[in-house]
Amino acid sequence: MAGTPIPTDLKFNFRYMKRLWPHLWATDTPVKVRFAIALTLLVASKILLLYVPFLYKKAVNFLSPELGAHTVVPIFIILAYGGARLTSQLFAEIRDGVFAEVVQSAIRQIGLMVFKHIHGLSLRFHLERQTGGLSRVIERGTKAIETLLTFLTFNIIPTFLEIILVASLFAYVYGLSFAIVIIFTLASYIILTLMITEWRISYVRTMNQTDNEATTKAVDSLLNYETVKYFNNEEHESQRFGDALDRYKIAAVKNRLGLSLLNSVQAAIITVGLVVIMLMAGSEVKNGHLTVGDFVALNAFVLQIYLPLNFLGFAYREIKIALVNMEQMFSLLDAPREVQDLPNASELICHHGAISFKNISFHYDDRRPILKDINFEVPAGKTVAIVGSSGAGKSTISRLLFRFYDPIAGQILIDGQDIKTVTQDSLRRLIGIVPQDTVLFNDTIRYNIAYGRPLASDEEIIGAAKAAQIHEFILSLPEGYSSMVGERGLKLSGGEKQRVAIARTFLKKPKIFLFDEATSALDTRTEKEIQKSLESLSQHHTTLIIAHRLSTVVHAHEILVLEGGQIAERGSHQQLLAQGGLYTTMWERQSTQSPAVPDNNPSSR
Repeated sequence: MAGTPIPTDLKFNFRYMKRLWPHLWATDTPVKVRFAIALTLLVASKILLLYVPFLYKKAVNFLSPELGAHTVVPIFIILAYGGARLTSQLFAEIRDGVFAEVVQSAIRQIGLMVFKHIHGLSLRFHLERQTGGLSRVIERGTKAIETLLTFLTFNIIPTFLEIILVASLFAYVYGLSFAIVIIFTLASYIILTLMITEWRISYVRTMNQTDNEATTKAVDSLLNYETVKYFNNEEHESQRFGDALDRYKIAAVKNRLGLSLLNSVQAAIITVGLVVIMLMAGSEVKNGHLTVGDFVALNAFVLQIYLPLNFLGFAYREIKIALVNMEQMFSLLDAPREVQDLPNASELICHHGAISFKNISFHYDDRRPILKDINFEVPAGKTVAIVGSSGAGKSTISRLLFRFYDPIAGQILIDGQDIKTVTQDSLRRLIGIVPQDTVLFNDTIRYNIAYGRPLASDEEIIGAAKAAQIHEFILSLPEGYSSMVGERGLKLSGGEKQRVAIARTFLKKPKIFLFDEATSALDTRTEKEIQKSLESLSQHHTTLIIAHRLSTVVHAHEILVLEGGQIAERGSHQQLLAQGGLYTTMWERQSTQSPAVPDNNPSSR
């Protein structure tokens, strides 16, 4: 990539191995045993493999005319030669099979850790994320773990160990000159391999980045299929996706050219080194210092060490690519949690469910305040509604109550306990929400309702569906409760999705209810039926309603009118109408508008 500096630090990066090691050497005893067995088989395989050329030498010398041209074939030596090669290969295969459990165990642990960490990150992170790119980072990162562990443990380390043993053996058996040639050749090979590979890494990074962009654009476009069709923007989407693919193509071509250069350099070094060794060996045989068997054994040794060394270049490239992929995945693990439990956080004990917002101020961006010194209470068992124009900060209050964000100033109390001092898990167990934007899992209707309480019985699921006025609709579907709802619930209309969301909140049976525009997508008749269910359900529960449609909150014990991030008016429905202020203006405006809301469902046409 033009303008990208070539990295000069060729030191191997052990940071990731340090982070991987606790998962590789797991506390699980069977995994440790497998790891130890795999290493034992690795050592045994290398020892046998180093002995093979000597058996080859003996066989050649036995048949050499200079030694008498024996008429009897050295069967024992040949069988030993074959047995050593076969046993070494079998040890290597058994080793790989044994080590597979170790690798997969580490992949599972780290993959699960990343998944849990991402779920623990703040809503701000998830609002800014790109789902397609994020999934690719995790996918490549987990695969990179297997690549790194496999190549490093069974290719890099064994090959360097074999190089040291062979070089020492050459110096001891054949003289220092042979060892010097081997060491010089291997050093040249390794240094050039590292230099060219480091240069290619910049293109790998670009490929990953553009691959993420392409995947993100494709996923985003497909998830918004209907919007694309509404505006005839298929060509526009194709152009955006194609631009990302073009950038990927340029980086991929440069990366492949770099690979060709690397392979050519490696082949040249290996060939020159092999020729020099064989010329030296041939000269020694001619001078009578070595036998023909030594000549053959040297050739076998050189090929034996050069073949894995050739693979070492590939292994190193794969490891470097794996490190790039793991770097992106571990960056997710390093992403700080904006909202965290305190070290001594306790369980929230909810006896009554009274909610207090005290002097709450909040902003997403310090240049644009959202809430300014908000104070209100929701008494236990009572219903309080918050209304106001779009952007007034209504939904922000629900996010603060769930601790998706922490307020900049002030306290939120439930039964007198500051929610910052209790665990998020215990807080969210007590609150049931029906959000304005209902997104369902791509699973069955039964699964989506049961998500409110996964261990609920079928009778309880049906009861919740009846309370949400959706049971009859579900029965009208060919698959009933086993009907798939599609990606994000797109097979259902907005009203049907919202009723499923209401049903799963009913099923959760929380102490506190939060309805954020809970009936905004319903037609007038269904809204009234659902409203009755909501009113009945909230009679003995603390309920906070966030609404734009004022007809849904007339029963509330208190209504707060939010304007510009502050509470402008408060009181019951009748009290607010008597004031003749903002609430009255909103009420009169909505009363003159048609209340009908079409419940469009493509599957019912």
